[in-house]
Amino acid sequence: MGWVYLSVAIGFEIAGTTAMKLSDGMTRLWPALAVVLCYSVSFTLLAWALRSLEVGVAYAVWSAVGTMAIAAIGILVFGEGVGTMKLLGLALIVAGVVSLRLAGPGA
Repeated sequence: MGWVYLSVAIGFEIAGTTAMKLSDGMTRLWPALAVVLCYSVSFTLLAWALRSLEVGVAYAVWSAVGTMAIAAIGILVFGEGVGTMKLLGLALIVAGVVSLRLAGPGA
């Protein structure tokens, strides 16, 4: 169940961060409320996931997938720039998470 909780937590983290962008510095009520709700749910589910997952791996996956998804949303939805360094940075994040996952429990 830990991976299920983590996956849903990541979805809420992505939604919360997107809402944060839409909140215009937390000055727009509905997006600001969505930020609070989404992050509350995300952290609760992350805590539940940590009952059965290693904290280092779970947090790395949570933050890496969220970072990659938000970078993609920034590019595709908000028209943010994409360049070689941004793509290299995202690739390094993926490599780090994969190496943590391959290390296995207790490594």
